Amino acid sequence: MTVTGGRLLVEALLAHGVDTVFAIPGVQLDWAVDALAEERDRIRMIVPCNEQSVSMMADGYARSSGRVGVCMAVPGPGLLHAMAGLATAFACCSRVLMIAGQIDSRQIGRRQGMLHEIDDQSSVLAAVTGWHVLVHAPGDIPGAIARAFAELQSGIARPVCVEIPPDVLAAILPETGGPQARAVRPAPVAPIAAPADEDLAQLVARLQQARTPMIVAGRGVARSPEARAALRRLAETLDAPVLMSEGGRGALPDSHPLALPTAAIASTLPLADAVLGLGTRFLGPPGTSRQMAQEAWLGLVNLEPAHLGPPRPVDFALCADAGAVAEALATRLAPRQAGPGQALSRRARDSLAARLATIRPQNDWLCALRAAMPQGATLVTDLTQTGYLANVCFPVESPGELIGPGYQGTLGCAFPTALGVAAGAQGRVVVSISGDGGFAYALQELATAARHDLAMIAIVFADGRYGNVERIQKREFGRSYGTELHNTDYAMLARAFGVDFALAGEPQDIAAILARWKVAPAPLLVVAPVGEMDSPWPAVIGRDVFALPPEPDAALTADAG
Repeated sequence: MTVTGGRLLVEALLAHGVDTVFAIPGVQLDWAVDALAEERDRIRMIVPCNEQSVSMMADGYARSSGRVGVCMAVPGPGLLHAMAGLATAFACCSRVLMIAGQIDSRQIGRRQGMLHEIDDQSSVLAAVTGWHVLVHAPGDIPGAIARAFAELQSGIARPVCVEIPPDVLAAILPETGGPQARAVRPAPVAPIAAPADEDLAQLVARLQQARTPMIVAGRGVARSPEARAALRRLAETLDAPVLMSEGGRGALPDSHPLALPTAAIASTLPLADAVLGLGTRFLGPPGTSRQMAQEAWLGLVNLEPAHLGPPRPVDFALCADAGAVAEALATRLAPRQAGPGQALSRRARDSLAARLATIRPQNDWLCALRAAMPQGATLVTDLTQTGYLANVCFPVESPGELIGPGYQGTLGCAFPTALGVAAGAQGRVVVSISGDGGFAYALQELATAARHDLAMIAIVFADGRYGNVERIQKREFGRSYGTELHNTDYAMLARAFGVDFALAGEPQDIAAILARWKVAPAPLLVVAPVGEMDSPWPAVIGRDVFALPPEPDAALTADAG
Protein backbone atom coordinates (compact mmCIF):
# COMPACT_ATOMS: atom_id res chain seq x y z
CA MET A 1 0.00 0.00 0.00
CA THR A 2 1.26 3.48 -0.85
CA VAL A 3 1.99 5.48 2.27
CA THR A 4 1.20 9.17 1.98
CA GLY A 5 1.12 11.94 4.53
CA GLY A 6 -2.68 11.62 4.46
CA ARG A 7 -2.38 7.93 5.25
CA LEU A 8 -0.06 8.70 8.18
CA LEU A 9 -2.62 11.18 9.49
CA VAL A 10 -5.48 8.68 9.46
CA GLU A 11 -3.29 5.95 10.99
CA ALA A 12 -2.35 8.36 13.79
CA LEU A 13 -6.00 9.22 14.47
CA LEU A 14 -6.91 5.53 14.60
CA ALA A 15 -4.00 4.83 16.94
CA HIS A 16 -5.53 7.35 19.36
CA GLY A 17 -8.97 5.75 19.23
CA VAL A 18 -10.68 8.26 16.93
CA ASP A 19 -13.78 6.80 15.26
CA THR A 20 -15.49 9.98 14.04
CA VAL A 21 -14.25 12.99 12.10
CA PHE A 22 -16.39 16.02 11.24
CA ALA A 23 -15.14 17.48 7.98
CA ILE A 24 -15.93 19.23 4.73
CA PRO A 25 -13.67 18.03 1.89
CA GLY A 26 -11.64 20.52 -0.10
CA VAL A 27 -8.65 20.55 -2.40
CA GLN A 28 -6.08 21.11 0.35
CA LEU A 29 -7.46 18.10 2.26
CA ASP A 30 -7.91 15.67 -0.65
CA TRP A 31 -5.12 13.30 0.36
CA ALA A 32 -6.42 13.10 3.92
CA VAL A 33 -10.00 12.52 2.75
CA ASP A 34 -8.84 9.78 0.36
CA ALA A 35 -7.12 8.04 3.26
CA LEU A 36 -10.31 8.35 5.31
CA ALA A 37 -12.19 6.69 2.45
CA GLU A 38 -9.86 3.69 2.71
CA GLU A 39 -10.71 3.36 6.41
CA ARG A 40 -14.42 4.15 6.23
CA ASP A 41 -15.27 0.96 8.13
CA ARG A 42 -13.15 2.06 11.10
CA ILE A 43 -13.58 5.82 11.12
CA ARG A 44 -16.66 7.63 9.87
CA MET A 45 -16.62 11.08 8.27
CA ILE A 46 -19.67 13.22 9.01
CA VAL A 47 -20.02 16.02 6.47
CA PRO A 48 -22.10 19.08 7.46
CA CYS A 49 -22.99 21.99 5.20
CA ASN A 50 -20.76 24.69 6.69
CA GLU A 51 -17.35 24.68 8.33
CA GLN A 52 -18.82 26.51 11.33
CA SER A 53 -20.82 23.37 12.01
CA VAL A 54 -17.69 21.22 11.63
CA SER A 55 -16.14 22.68 14.78
CA MET A 56 -19.43 23.04 16.66
CA MET A 57 -20.30 19.41 16.05
CA ALA A 58 -16.85 18.36 17.25
CA ASP A 59 -17.38 20.48 20.38
CA GLY A 60 -20.75 18.88 21.13
CA TYR A 61 -19.32 15.42 20.52
CA ALA A 62 -16.40 16.09 22.89
CA ARG A 63 -18.39 17.64 25.73
CA SER A 64 -21.07 14.96 25.76
CA SER A 65 -19.02 11.83 25.09
CA GLY A 66 -15.82 12.57 27.00
CA ARG A 67 -13.84 11.69 23.87
CA VAL A 68 -11.81 14.04 21.69
CA GLY A 69 -13.87 15.75 19.00
CA VAL A 70 -11.93 15.81 15.71
CA CYS A 71 -12.74 18.15 12.83
CA MET A 72 -11.16 19.17 9.55
CA ALA A 73 -11.43 22.29 7.39
CA VAL A 74 -9.63 23.81 4.45
CA PRO A 75 -7.46 26.88 5.14
CA GLY A 76 -8.52 30.48 4.81
CA PRO A 77 -12.32 30.87 4.61
CA GLY A 78 -12.92 27.29 5.75
CA LEU A 79 -10.90 27.73 8.90
CA LEU A 80 -12.34 31.21 9.51
CA HIS A 81 -15.84 29.75 9.37
CA ALA A 82 -14.76 27.15 11.91
CA MET A 83 -13.27 29.76 14.23
CA ALA A 84 -16.65 30.44 15.88
CA GLY A 85 -16.86 26.83 17.04
CA LEU A 86 -13.22 26.82 18.12
CA ALA A 87 -13.76 30.00 20.12
CA THR A 88 -16.73 28.36 21.84
CA ALA A 89 -14.67 25.24 22.56
CA PHE A 90 -11.93 27.45 24.02
CA ALA A 91 -14.42 29.24 26.29
CA CYS A 92 -15.90 25.92 27.42
CA CYS A 93 -12.59 24.06 27.88
CA SER A 94 -13.57 21.48 25.29
CA ARG A 95 -11.22 18.80 23.93
CA VAL A 96 -11.40 19.53 20.21
CA LEU A 97 -8.70 18.68 17.67
CA MET A 98 -8.81 20.75 14.49
CA ILE A 99 -6.93 19.41 11.46
CA ALA A 100 -6.50 22.56 9.38
CA GLY A 101 -5.46 22.65 5.78
CA GLN A 102 -2.79 25.06 4.55
CA ILE A 103 -1.53 26.36 1.25
CA ASP A 104 1.44 24.64 -0.37
CA SER A 105 4.33 24.72 2.10
CA ARG A 106 6.62 26.44 -0.43
CA GLN A 107 4.15 29.35 -0.66
CA ILE A 108 3.53 29.98 3.04
CA GLY A 109 4.49 33.52 3.99
CA ARG A 110 5.18 34.70 0.43
CA ARG A 111 1.83 36.55 0.01
CA GLN A 112 1.36 35.40 -3.58
CA GLY A 113 -2.42 35.14 -3.39
CA MET A 114 -2.75 31.36 -3.34
CA LEU A 115 -6.22 29.78 -3.12
CA HIS A 116 -7.54 30.14 0.47
CA GLU A 117 -4.40 31.93 1.63
CA ILE A 118 -4.56 34.16 4.69
CA ASP A 119 -1.38 35.70 5.93
CA ASP A 120 0.12 34.03 9.00
CA GLN A 121 -2.75 31.59 9.57
CA SER A 122 -0.87 30.07 12.51
CA SER A 123 -1.06 33.34 14.44
CA VAL A 124 -4.80 33.54 13.78
CA LEU A 125 -5.19 30.08 15.31
CA ALA A 126 -3.34 31.10 18.45
CA ALA A 127 -6.34 33.16 19.55
CA VAL A 128 -8.69 30.14 19.80
CA THR A 129 -6.42 27.22 20.67
CA GLY A 130 -4.31 26.20 23.62
CA TRP A 131 -1.66 24.68 21.35
CA HIS A 132 -1.07 24.42 17.63
CA VAL A 133 1.64 23.30 15.23
CA LEU A 134 2.41 23.61 11.52
CA VAL A 135 3.72 20.32 10.15
CA HIS A 136 6.57 20.66 7.64
CA ALA A 137 7.23 17.03 6.67
CA PRO A 138 5.02 13.94 6.35
CA GLY A 139 7.12 11.97 8.79
CA ASP A 140 6.29 14.54 11.46
CA ILE A 141 2.53 13.94 11.27
CA PRO A 142 2.28 11.00 13.75
CA GLY A 143 4.32 12.87 16.34
CA ALA A 144 2.25 16.03 15.89
CA ILE A 145 -0.99 14.11 16.46
CA ALA A 146 0.47 12.38 19.52
CA ARG A 147 1.54 15.73 20.94
CA ALA A 148 -1.91 17.18 20.21
CA PHE A 149 -3.60 14.42 22.22
CA ALA A 150 -1.15 14.90 25.08
CA GLU A 151 -1.90 18.64 25.13
CA LEU A 152 -5.64 17.92 25.24
CA GLN A 153 -5.14 15.87 28.41
CA SER A 154 -2.75 18.29 30.14
CA GLY A 155 -3.91 21.07 32.46
CA ILE A 156 -6.92 23.10 31.36
CA ALA A 157 -8.50 21.54 28.29
CA ARG A 158 -8.40 23.81 25.26
CA PRO A 159 -8.88 23.04 21.56
CA VAL A 160 -5.68 22.27 19.67
CA CYS A 161 -4.84 22.49 15.97
CA VAL A 162 -2.50 20.68 13.60
CA GLU A 163 -1.96 22.51 10.29
CA ILE A 164 -0.85 20.34 7.39
CA PRO A 165 -0.03 21.73 3.91
CA PRO A 166 -1.42 19.78 0.93
CA ASP A 167 2.01 18.85 -0.42
CA VAL A 168 2.83 17.27 2.95
CA LEU A 169 -0.39 15.24 2.86
CA ALA A 170 0.31 14.15 -0.73
CA ALA A 171 3.96 13.23 -0.16
CA ILE A 172 4.74 9.53 -0.69
CA LEU A 173 6.91 7.73 1.81
CA PRO A 174 8.58 4.32 1.53
CA GLU A 175 6.90 1.37 3.24
CA THR A 176 8.13 1.01 6.81
CA GLY A 177 6.52 -2.17 8.10
CA GLY A 178 2.84 -1.27 8.31
CA PRO A 179 0.70 0.97 10.54
CA GLN A 180 1.92 -0.52 13.81
CA ALA A 181 5.52 0.21 12.96
CA ARG A 182 4.73 3.74 11.81
CA ALA A 183 2.50 4.69 14.74
CA VAL A 184 3.71 7.08 17.38
CA ARG A 185 2.35 6.10 20.74
CA PRO A 186 0.46 8.71 22.79
CA ALA A 187 2.85 11.13 24.40
CA PRO A 188 3.00 10.94 28.19
CA VAL A 189 0.83 13.49 29.93
CA ALA A 190 2.80 15.85 32.12
CA PRO A 191 1.71 15.31 35.73
CA ILE A 192 0.19 18.24 37.57
CA ALA A 193 2.12 19.12 40.70
CA ALA A 194 0.34 18.10 43.88
CA PRO A 195 -0.70 20.93 46.21
CA ALA A 196 1.84 21.64 48.92
CA ASP A 197 1.08 20.44 52.44
CA GLU A 198 1.44 23.95 53.87
CA ASP A 199 -1.13 25.32 51.40
CA LEU A 200 -3.57 22.57 52.28
CA ALA A 201 -3.01 23.21 55.97
CA GLN A 202 -3.94 26.89 55.51
CA LEU A 203 -7.13 25.96 53.68
CA VAL A 204 -8.09 23.38 56.29
CA ALA A 205 -7.56 25.83 59.14
CA ARG A 206 -9.66 28.57 57.52
CA LEU A 207 -12.50 26.30 56.44
CA GLN A 208 -12.60 24.52 59.77
CA GLN A 209 -13.28 27.74 61.66
CA ALA A 210 -15.94 29.02 59.22
CA ARG A 211 -19.53 29.12 60.44
CA THR A 212 -21.23 29.23 57.03
CA PRO A 213 -18.75 27.93 54.46
CA MET A 214 -19.79 27.68 50.83
CA ILE A 215 -18.18 26.23 47.73
CA VAL A 216 -18.41 27.76 44.25
CA ALA A 217 -17.75 24.99 41.72
CA GLY A 218 -16.74 25.71 38.14
CA ARG A 219 -15.78 23.81 35.04
CA GLY A 220 -12.41 22.86 36.52
CA VAL A 221 -14.06 20.60 39.09
CA ALA A 222 -16.89 19.42 36.80
CA ARG A 223 -14.44 18.11 34.23
CA SER A 224 -14.05 14.52 35.48
CA PRO A 225 -15.96 11.93 37.51
CA GLU A 226 -13.07 11.77 39.98
CA ALA A 227 -13.11 15.53 40.59
CA ARG A 228 -16.89 15.51 40.98
CA ALA A 229 -16.72 12.67 43.50
CA ALA A 230 -14.08 14.60 45.47
CA LEU A 231 -16.27 17.71 45.45
CA ARG A 232 -19.18 15.73 46.83
CA ARG A 233 -17.09 14.30 49.67
CA LEU A 234 -15.76 17.75 50.51
CA ALA A 235 -19.20 19.37 50.50
CA GLU A 236 -20.66 16.67 52.73
CA THR A 237 -17.69 16.83 55.10
CA LEU A 238 -18.09 20.61 55.43
CA ASP A 239 -21.91 20.57 55.22
CA ALA A 240 -21.33 23.38 52.74
CA PRO A 241 -23.76 24.46 50.00
CA VAL A 242 -22.24 24.07 46.54
CA LEU A 243 -23.06 26.92 44.17
CA MET A 244 -22.34 25.98 40.56
CA SER A 245 -21.33 28.42 37.84
CA GLU A 246 -22.68 27.91 34.33
CA GLY A 247 -19.53 25.98 33.46
CA GLY A 248 -19.83 23.98 36.66
CA ARG A 249 -23.45 22.85 36.24
CA GLY A 250 -23.66 19.17 37.12
CA ALA A 251 -20.47 19.19 39.20
CA LEU A 252 -22.78 18.13 42.01
CA PRO A 253 -26.11 16.56 41.01
CA ASP A 254 -28.93 19.08 41.38
CA SER A 255 -30.82 16.45 43.34
CA HIS A 256 -28.17 16.60 46.09
CA PRO A 257 -29.40 18.50 49.18
CA LEU A 258 -26.33 20.79 49.12
CA ALA A 259 -26.49 21.61 45.39
CA LEU A 260 -27.55 25.05 44.13
CA PRO A 261 -27.66 26.20 40.49
CA THR A 262 -26.11 29.35 39.05
CA ALA A 263 -29.32 31.34 39.48
CA ALA A 264 -28.97 31.05 43.26
CA ILE A 265 -25.39 32.39 43.50
CA ALA A 266 -26.14 36.11 43.74
CA SER A 267 -28.67 35.73 46.54
CA THR A 268 -26.97 32.98 48.54
CA LEU A 269 -23.26 33.76 48.40
CA PRO A 270 -23.53 36.89 50.63
CA LEU A 271 -24.64 34.59 53.47
CA ALA A 272 -21.22 32.90 53.59
CA ASP A 273 -18.37 33.89 55.90
CA ALA A 274 -15.90 31.70 53.96
CA VAL A 275 -16.02 30.87 50.24
CA LEU A 276 -13.90 28.28 48.46
CA GLY A 277 -13.86 28.61 44.67
CA LEU A 278 -12.84 25.42 42.89
CA GLY A 279 -12.02 25.58 39.19
CA THR A 280 -14.10 28.70 38.61
CA ARG A 281 -13.34 32.11 37.14
CA PHE A 282 -15.44 33.52 40.02
CA LEU A 283 -16.89 36.25 37.84
CA GLY A 284 -20.48 37.32 37.35
CA PRO A 285 -21.95 38.10 33.91
CA PRO A 286 -20.76 41.74 33.93
CA GLY A 287 -17.15 40.56 34.36
CA THR A 288 -16.95 41.61 38.00
CA SER A 289 -16.19 39.42 40.98
CA ARG A 290 -18.99 37.46 42.59
CA GLN A 291 -20.50 39.52 45.40
CA MET A 292 -19.92 38.30 48.95
CA ALA A 293 -20.28 39.67 52.45
CA GLN A 294 -17.72 42.42 52.95
CA GLU A 295 -15.86 40.56 55.69
CA ALA A 296 -16.06 37.11 54.08
CA TRP A 297 -12.88 35.17 53.33
CA LEU A 298 -12.25 34.00 49.74
CA GLY A 299 -9.95 31.19 48.68
CA LEU A 300 -9.57 30.26 45.01
CA VAL A 301 -8.08 27.13 43.43
CA ASN A 302 -7.52 27.11 39.68
CA LEU A 303 -5.01 25.85 37.12
CA GLU A 304 -5.23 29.17 35.27
CA PRO A 305 -3.23 31.91 37.05
CA ALA A 306 -5.30 34.65 35.37
CA HIS A 307 -8.37 33.38 37.26
CA LEU A 308 -6.76 33.84 40.67
CA GLY A 309 -6.27 37.60 40.82
CA PRO A 310 -8.13 40.92 40.46
CA PRO A 311 -10.93 41.87 40.22
CA ARG A 312 -11.50 39.08 42.74
CA PRO A 313 -10.89 40.03 46.41
CA VAL A 314 -8.78 36.92 47.02
CA ASP A 315 -7.44 36.10 50.47
CA PHE A 316 -5.82 32.83 49.42
CA ALA A 317 -4.94 31.74 45.86
CA LEU A 318 -3.62 28.33 44.87
CA CYS A 319 -2.64 27.41 41.32
CA ALA A 320 -3.49 23.71 41.39
CA ASP A 321 -5.93 21.10 40.16
CA ALA A 322 -9.30 21.73 41.78
CA GLY A 323 -10.23 18.06 41.97
CA ALA A 324 -6.97 17.10 43.67
CA VAL A 325 -7.37 19.89 46.22
CA ALA A 326 -10.99 18.91 46.92
CA GLU A 327 -9.89 15.31 47.53
CA ALA A 328 -7.06 16.36 49.83
CA LEU A 329 -9.30 18.68 51.84
CA ALA A 330 -12.04 16.06 52.20
CA THR A 331 -9.56 13.68 53.83
CA ARG A 332 -8.03 16.30 56.14
CA LEU A 333 -11.07 18.22 57.37
CA ALA A 334 -12.94 17.08 60.44
CA PRO A 335 -16.55 16.26 59.47
CA ARG A 336 -19.19 18.80 60.53
CA GLN A 337 -22.58 17.94 61.85
CA ALA A 338 -24.91 17.81 58.86
CA GLY A 339 -27.93 20.07 58.86
CA PRO A 340 -27.37 23.84 58.73
CA GLY A 341 -25.85 23.78 55.24
CA GLN A 342 -28.63 21.62 53.89
CA ALA A 343 -31.24 23.84 55.54
CA LEU A 344 -29.73 26.94 53.95
CA SER A 345 -29.67 25.23 50.56
CA ARG A 346 -33.30 24.19 50.93
CA ARG A 347 -34.39 27.76 51.67
CA ALA A 348 -32.39 29.06 48.73
CA ARG A 349 -34.01 26.54 46.37
CA ASP A 350 -37.49 27.35 47.65
CA SER A 351 -36.91 31.07 47.20
CA LEU A 352 -35.47 30.56 43.74
CA ALA A 353 -38.36 28.33 42.65
CA ALA A 354 -40.88 30.98 43.68
CA ARG A 355 -39.07 33.61 41.63
CA LEU A 356 -38.58 31.37 38.59
CA ALA A 357 -42.32 30.71 38.51
CA THR A 358 -42.86 34.39 37.67
CA ILE A 359 -40.62 34.27 34.58
CA ARG A 360 -43.02 33.06 31.94
CA PRO A 361 -43.39 31.34 29.62
CA GLN A 362 -39.70 30.34 29.70
CA ASN A 363 -39.96 28.53 33.00
CA ASP A 364 -43.11 26.73 31.83
CA TRP A 365 -41.27 25.40 28.77
CA LEU A 366 -38.27 24.32 30.85
CA CYS A 367 -40.45 22.54 33.39
CA ALA A 368 -42.20 20.71 30.56
CA LEU A 369 -38.87 19.73 29.01
CA ARG A 370 -37.44 18.52 32.30
CA ALA A 371 -40.53 16.40 32.96
CA ALA A 372 -40.46 14.86 29.46
CA MET A 373 -36.71 14.30 29.06
CA PRO A 374 -35.38 11.08 30.65
CA GLN A 375 -32.44 10.99 33.03
CA GLY A 376 -29.19 11.18 31.11
CA ALA A 377 -30.67 13.19 28.23
CA THR A 378 -28.79 16.23 26.97
CA LEU A 379 -30.20 19.74 26.53
CA VAL A 380 -28.15 22.04 24.27
CA THR A 381 -28.89 25.74 24.61
CA ASP A 382 -28.55 28.75 22.35
CA LEU A 383 -28.69 32.46 23.07
CA THR A 384 -32.45 32.59 23.32
CA GLN A 385 -34.85 33.61 26.08
CA THR A 386 -35.46 30.04 27.21
CA GLY A 387 -31.78 29.15 26.85
CA TYR A 388 -30.61 32.00 29.07
CA LEU A 389 -32.79 30.65 31.85
CA ALA A 390 -31.89 27.01 31.24
CA ASN A 391 -28.17 27.71 31.60
CA VAL A 392 -28.60 28.88 35.19
CA CYS A 393 -31.39 26.67 36.55
CA PHE A 394 -32.32 23.68 34.35
CA PRO A 395 -31.95 20.66 36.70
CA VAL A 396 -29.14 18.29 35.71
CA GLU A 397 -27.30 15.43 37.35
CA SER A 398 -24.04 15.58 35.37
CA PRO A 399 -22.22 18.13 33.15
CA GLY A 400 -22.98 16.27 29.90
CA GLU A 401 -26.71 16.84 30.41
CA LEU A 402 -26.53 20.61 29.76
CA ILE A 403 -24.34 22.15 27.05
CA GLY A 404 -24.27 25.87 26.36
CA PRO A 405 -22.02 28.39 24.58
CA GLY A 406 -20.18 29.54 27.71
CA TYR A 407 -18.91 33.08 27.94
CA GLN A 408 -18.35 33.21 24.19
CA GLY A 409 -22.12 33.53 23.67
CA THR A 410 -22.07 32.08 20.16
CA LEU A 411 -25.45 32.77 18.57
CA GLY A 412 -26.61 29.85 16.43
CA CYS A 413 -24.47 27.23 18.13
CA ALA A 414 -27.15 25.00 19.67
CA PHE A 415 -28.43 23.06 16.67
CA PRO A 416 -25.07 22.06 15.11
CA THR A 417 -23.59 21.41 18.56
CA ALA A 418 -26.52 19.11 19.33
CA LEU A 419 -25.88 17.23 16.08
CA GLY A 420 -22.39 16.52 17.38
CA VAL A 421 -23.88 15.29 20.64
CA ALA A 422 -26.21 13.03 18.69
CA ALA A 423 -23.27 11.64 16.70
CA GLY A 424 -21.75 10.30 19.90
CA ALA A 425 -24.94 9.87 21.88
CA GLN A 426 -25.16 6.05 21.97
CA GLY A 427 -28.93 6.13 22.45
CA ARG A 428 -29.13 9.31 24.49
CA VAL A 429 -32.05 11.70 23.98
CA VAL A 430 -30.68 15.00 22.61
CA VAL A 431 -32.69 18.24 22.49
CA SER A 432 -31.54 21.66 21.31
CA ILE A 433 -33.40 24.91 22.00
CA SER A 434 -32.94 27.92 19.75
CA GLY A 435 -34.66 31.13 18.87
CA ASP A 436 -35.68 31.64 15.28
CA GLY A 437 -32.79 34.07 14.80
CA GLY A 438 -30.17 31.65 16.11
CA PHE A 439 -31.63 28.63 14.31
CA ALA A 440 -31.35 30.47 10.99
CA TYR A 441 -27.56 30.42 11.31
CA ALA A 442 -27.48 26.67 10.72
CA LEU A 443 -30.92 25.55 9.55
CA GLN A 444 -29.26 24.00 6.48
CA GLU A 445 -27.85 21.36 8.82
CA LEU A 446 -31.26 19.69 8.74
CA ALA A 447 -29.74 18.10 5.63
CA THR A 448 -26.83 16.83 7.74
CA ALA A 449 -29.21 15.38 10.34
CA ALA A 450 -31.14 13.55 7.62
CA ARG A 451 -28.12 12.37 5.66
CA HIS A 452 -26.30 10.92 8.66
CA ASP A 453 -29.44 9.87 10.55
CA LEU A 454 -28.59 11.93 13.62
CA ALA A 455 -31.57 11.35 15.88
CA MET A 456 -32.24 14.50 17.89
CA ILE A 457 -34.95 17.09 18.51
CA ALA A 458 -34.43 20.71 17.50
CA ILE A 459 -36.91 23.06 19.21
CA VAL A 460 -37.23 26.56 17.76
CA PHE A 461 -39.00 29.30 19.73
CA ALA A 462 -40.28 31.54 16.95
CA ASP A 463 -41.26 35.11 17.79
CA GLY A 464 -40.15 36.70 14.52
CA ARG A 465 -37.43 38.84 16.06
CA TYR A 466 -34.08 38.96 17.80
CA GLY A 467 -35.90 39.15 21.11
CA ASN A 468 -33.08 40.00 23.48
CA VAL A 469 -31.61 42.62 21.14
CA GLU A 470 -35.03 44.21 20.78
CA ARG A 471 -35.54 44.33 24.55
CA ILE A 472 -32.19 46.04 25.09
CA GLN A 473 -32.79 48.57 22.31
CA LYS A 474 -36.20 49.50 23.66
CA ARG A 475 -34.81 49.86 27.17
CA GLU A 476 -31.88 52.03 26.06
CA PHE A 477 -33.41 54.04 23.21
CA GLY A 478 -37.17 53.62 23.48
CA ARG A 479 -37.35 51.92 20.09
CA SER A 480 -35.91 48.99 18.15
CA TYR A 481 -34.32 48.79 14.72
CA GLY A 482 -33.16 45.83 12.62
CA THR A 483 -34.56 43.24 15.02
CA GLU A 484 -37.46 41.82 13.01
CA LEU A 485 -37.11 38.53 11.14
CA HIS A 486 -38.78 37.11 8.04
CA ASN A 487 -39.19 33.44 8.92
CA THR A 488 -39.67 30.51 6.62
CA ASP A 489 -42.53 28.03 6.64
CA TYR A 490 -40.88 25.60 9.05
CA ALA A 491 -43.16 22.67 8.21
CA MET A 492 -42.31 23.04 4.54
CA LEU A 493 -38.63 23.46 5.42
CA ALA A 494 -38.61 20.18 7.36
CA ARG A 495 -40.30 18.35 4.50
CA ALA A 496 -37.82 19.81 2.01
CA PHE A 497 -34.91 18.36 3.99
CA GLY A 498 -36.68 15.08 4.71
CA VAL A 499 -37.01 15.39 8.49
CA ASP A 500 -40.04 15.10 10.72
CA PHE A 501 -41.93 18.17 11.96
CA ALA A 502 -44.12 18.96 14.96
CA LEU A 503 -45.82 22.10 16.25
CA ALA A 504 -45.79 22.85 19.98
CA GLY A 505 -48.47 25.41 20.70
CA GLU A 506 -48.15 25.11 24.48
CA PRO A 507 -45.54 23.74 26.91
CA GLN A 508 -47.75 20.76 27.70
CA ASP A 509 -47.40 19.61 24.08
CA ILE A 510 -43.75 18.71 24.71
CA ALA A 511 -44.58 15.52 26.63
CA ALA A 512 -46.63 14.03 23.80
CA ILE A 513 -44.06 15.05 21.17
CA LEU A 514 -41.19 13.38 23.05
CA ALA A 515 -43.29 10.30 23.75
CA ARG A 516 -43.99 9.85 20.03
CA TRP A 517 -40.35 10.54 19.15
CA LYS A 518 -39.03 7.85 21.50
CA VAL A 519 -41.00 5.20 19.60
CA ALA A 520 -39.03 5.92 16.42
CA PRO A 521 -36.10 8.30 17.08
CA ALA A 522 -35.15 10.39 14.04
CA PRO A 523 -34.25 14.00 13.28
CA LEU A 524 -37.21 16.14 14.37
CA LEU A 525 -37.86 19.86 14.01
CA VAL A 526 -40.28 21.29 16.58
CA VAL A 527 -41.50 24.87 16.30
CA ALA A 528 -43.05 26.70 19.24
CA PRO A 529 -44.66 30.00 18.19
CA VAL A 530 -44.24 32.46 21.07
CA GLY A 531 -44.86 36.11 21.76
CA GLU A 532 -42.87 38.57 23.83
CA MET A 533 -41.44 36.89 26.93
CA ASP A 534 -40.67 38.15 30.39
CA SER A 535 -37.07 39.19 30.85
CA PRO A 536 -35.01 36.23 32.12
CA TRP A 537 -32.20 38.46 33.35
CA PRO A 538 -33.42 38.85 36.95
CA ALA A 539 -32.85 35.11 37.27
CA VAL A 540 -29.50 35.23 35.49
CA ILE A 541 -27.81 38.15 37.24
CA GLY A 542 -30.25 39.78 39.68
CA ARG A 543 -29.24 39.58 43.32
CA ASP A 544 -32.04 41.55 44.95
CA VAL A 545 -34.76 39.61 43.15
CA PHE A 546 -33.70 36.40 44.85
CA ALA A 547 -32.85 37.68 48.32
CA LEU A 548 -33.50 34.91 50.84
CA PRO A 549 -36.22 35.38 53.46
CA PRO A 550 -35.12 36.41 56.97
CA GLU A 551 -33.62 33.53 58.89
CA PRO A 552 -34.40 33.25 62.62
CA ASP A 553 -31.22 31.27 63.28
CA ALA A 554 -28.54 33.83 64.12
CA ALA A 555 -25.82 31.34 63.14
CA LEU A 556 -26.98 31.57 59.55
CA THR A 557 -27.37 35.35 59.38
CA ALA A 558 -24.52 36.78 61.39
CA ASP A 559 -22.24 36.92 58.35
CA ALA A 560 -24.72 37.97 55.69
CA GLY A 561 -23.01 41.34 55.33
